[in-house]
Amino acid sequence: MSRQEVAEAVNNYLWDTYGTRTSMDGNHVGKLERGEHRWPKPTTREAFRAVLKASRDADLGFYITRGQRHTDTVGDRRLPGEPPAAGDDHAGWSLIGGEITDTGDMNRRELLRLLSLTGALLAAPVPGSELDWARIESSGDGSRRLDPATLDEYEGLNAQLWAAFGAAESKAAVSPLVNRQLTTLTANLRRSQTTPVHRRLCGVTADLFQLAGEVAFDANAYSEAAHCYTLAATAAREAAAYDLWARAMIRHAFISVYERDFRHAVPMLAVAADLAQNGDSALSTRHWAHTAQAQALAGRGDLGGCRRALDQAEEVNHLPGRVHNGGWLRFDGSRLAEERGACYVELRRPDLAEPVLSGALSQTLSTRRRGTILTDLALVGVQRSDVHQIVLYGSAALDTARQSGSGVVGSKLNTPAALA
Repeated sequence: MSRQEVAEAVNNYLWDTYGTRTSMDGNHVGKLERGEHRWPKPTTREAFRAVLKASRDADLGFYITRGQRHTDTVGDRRLPGEPPAAGDDHAGWSLIGGEITDTGDMNRRELLRLLSLTGALLAAPVPGSELDWARIESSGDGSRRLDPATLDEYEGLNAQLWAAFGAAESKAAVSPLVNRQLTTLTANLRRSQTTPVHRRLCGVTADLFQLAGEVAFDANAYSEAAHCYTLAATAAREAAAYDLWARAMIRHAFISVYERDFRHAVPMLAVAADLAQNGDSALSTRHWAHTAQAQALAGRGDLGGCRRALDQAEEVNHLPGRVHNGGWLRFDGSRLAEERGACYVELRRPDLAEPVLSGALSQTLSTRRRGTILTDLALVGVQRSDVHQIVLYGSAALDTARQSGSGVVGSKLNTPAALA
């Protein structure tokens, strides 16, 4: 059996036995073979034993080292907010920052998480959005058809969640209420609605699945993020919302970019750019698509194509008025300098990258953005074999990564060997 065939057989076993949908692929099986992961969770080990006809974990090379917990990185393909299936041994554990930690008292954990989220929401209110919580809660069980006023409240809550995500240093803090709201939207999707209401509800759902994907992406949970973006694209298509649809495709392609699979990212981004052409010409969606294309082309070593894409993205500065909505679309051109610098680092052109990145670092930045720029400047030092620059910017980037807990910064810090 090939690695992919083994992965599919394990996924099928877990579904048939426990009703748990998982997203294991051949890449994950390869990591187990190489010893990068040595102790999957119990149901996964059981599935491997059944598929490979082994009687013991040791026969497959699975063993636990002192102080180690499960090392599975395969995401269960439940909808965010859906309770664990029977037999799912994630119950009683929470995945935070890529590490599985014992949660202890479940009620206390949920209370603390909700308090943390509520604090973030109050710290970043959306002007003019007094939410009718009674209306939101009463529609949560899907027992009645939605009306436009309730959809207005859903959109208002989504906007507040995006604002909280942007303001939070730890993006995982937003997850509990995102999951809760997704549960509410899913319940309403199951119920018959009029066509206009259904389309609008699909748009609201696409918006929130993109946020759920962002939270997962920041935690380096790429399988979960990919599933969220796929569902977001599907919902946006149902809503005939081309900008939302293109944005979901762009975010999905970013996973390939971060995994350095540029060959698959380029065609997906081309599709996203085409979709964006059918969207609202006043929005910056197509310009963001060009920025993402530049990153993928840089990964393929295409300096000319990368520069052309960045030049197309720069046209966002000529759009009149507000070009984004502050939620699922936040691109306004302010990040173009750091994006251009990152592309030059990828192209191994430190002479072009350093002045651009140094200028970007002088801006007012979020913790995560500052961390990514510092990391790129450390990579410039790697490419120049400048030990002082590596230590200066690398240590600052490490401090930022610890402060924010961002998997995005941590992932970039793991790329020096690839870009040396």
